[in-house]
Amino acid sequence: MYNILIGGAAGQGIDTTVAILEKLLKHSGYYIYTTRDFMSRVRGGHNFSLLRFGSEKITSHSDKIDGIIALNDETIHLHKHQLTEKGFILCDSSLAYSEPGVIKLDMEKKAKELGNIRVSGSIAIGAVLRLFGEPFTYVEEVMAKVIRKELLEINLKAIQLGYESVEPVFEHLDGPFKDYMLISGSKALGLGAIAGGLKFYAAYPMSPSTAVMEYLARVSTEAGVVVEQAEDEIAAINMALGASYAGARAMTGTSGGGFCLKVEALGFSGIAEIPLVAVDVQRPGPATGLPTRTEQSDLKFVISAAQGEFPRMVIALRNHEDAFYQTARALNLAEKYQIPVILLSDQYLGDTTACVKPYDTTGITLVKPAEEAEGEYLRYRLTEDGISPRLIPGKTEHLVTADSDEHDERGFITESAEVRNAMMDKRMKKLNKLIEELQEPEFIGEENCKVLLLGWGSTYGPVAEAVSTLNKQGKGSFGALVFGDIYPLPKKSLEKYGQGRVLINVEQNATGQLASLIREQTGITCSRSILKYDGRQISGEEIVKQVLEGGF
Repeated sequence: MYNILIGGAAGQGIDTTVAILEKLLKHSGYYIYTTRDFMSRVRGGHNFSLLRFGSEKITSHSDKIDGIIALNDETIHLHKHQLTEKGFILCDSSLAYSEPGVIKLDMEKKAKELGNIRVSGSIAIGAVLRLFGEPFTYVEEVMAKVIRKELLEINLKAIQLGYESVEPVFEHLDGPFKDYMLISGSKALGLGAIAGGLKFYAAYPMSPSTAVMEYLARVSTEAGVVVEQAEDEIAAINMALGASYAGARAMTGTSGGGFCLKVEALGFSGIAEIPLVAVDVQRPGPATGLPTRTEQSDLKFVISAAQGEFPRMVIALRNHEDAFYQTARALNLAEKYQIPVILLSDQYLGDTTACVKPYDTTGITLVKPAEEAEGEYLRYRLTEDGISPRLIPGKTEHLVTADSDEHDERGFITESAEVRNAMMDKRMKKLNKLIEELQEPEFIGEENCKVLLLGWGSTYGPVAEAVSTLNKQGKGSFGALVFGDIYPLPKKSLEKYGQGRVLINVEQNATGQLASLIREQTGITCSRSILKYDGRQISGEEIVKQVLEGGF
């Protein structure tokens, strides 16, 4: 398994270089896992991507680097201490840094000689392929798919030049992942929404959630989805509610600050029983916080967002497979129970690209609205399971009501104490049936473990790698439960594995919100917390280090 860091200032073409290198390495059979660390600015600053690739599945980034492609001196100074023993630094001859192990090439000069300064990145790509022992045979095939025809020849010459400028340092590894998809978490979420029957998406641009809207907008015509960039967050969620009321499967997306503005309308979804999926791609707060960084600090907020009480579901997306299947499932659950379903992603998962097995849509069946069979139509009929018949206005002769005030079975406003109790009880009954559909957290590791890590959402990958490493090192017996469905809280696995073990919660927040929720719901208490909230994702290596430092 290898790890490359490509770093420089914003505007130096890091993303383009990484995107091409990813595709070339995947075509060679490698599993790709690329994370992105960037500042909230258009130009300047220090940005970098970590491209990890190997012949086995990868679930986390690594802090150990086999190669640095440095577009400026700052990248070298900040990351040279992370290099492995055989690690190299590749940079342009114009950079001042000069130490043993540094490979300096006249990339900018050669690019100018070729006729386009921008192909200096392709020279670096060629050098990297050679340094990792990759054959040149498939390069033209891949480049023809990702480069415009008029620029293909010059880029191929640049890659060839870089390839011939160095000698191999590492050996090629054979991997079986050539036919896998390479996709970001945000694109996987958008693709899952399309598979789940999405017809309307409204959002206001807010990093890091904007990538979801960008993807859906790009494929909207082909996918048959209306995508609306609203004037603000309040308009976005109300547009989605209006579309859902009219019969379209609808979703809205934002980040934590935008979700704050949506909460009153979220309550409207709850009392009017209008299906809705709301996506929160988390970033550090409060207020503006760190706009381009990652965190898991919105869990308790979204569980209790909006005044009053109403049934809702919160699902934390764990990886690129989850992002697809859980989004499709969320749209079905919202439709079936006529509730808001909240999806929690974050910058780490949203912006990370990874290989996934092509998605299987054969098991995705779209749930239809609960329609009235016979007799008088009552939109909010009191039923045994709390789910009332839902007709679509304009497609029926009946009056289909919706109101933010408390209402009776017909949907007419009321202040009757008796009706209020009946309606509250009706809505909350949905939870009884919803609980039966909860997916238990995934168990990882040794069944009879003595130490159990607890995580949720995007900590899945780092936790999985940490458990595997700890068990291979023979440092003890370790396992983990990583939650996807998180509210209502699934309890069966906690009751099975949570007794008689040392419990450590691993979270990207300062207060241990999952541990607090588990204690509140089950009485089970964690022995220790591993928390990170500096805006950077915890790695499997960091978890291993902190577990061992704790004496486990």
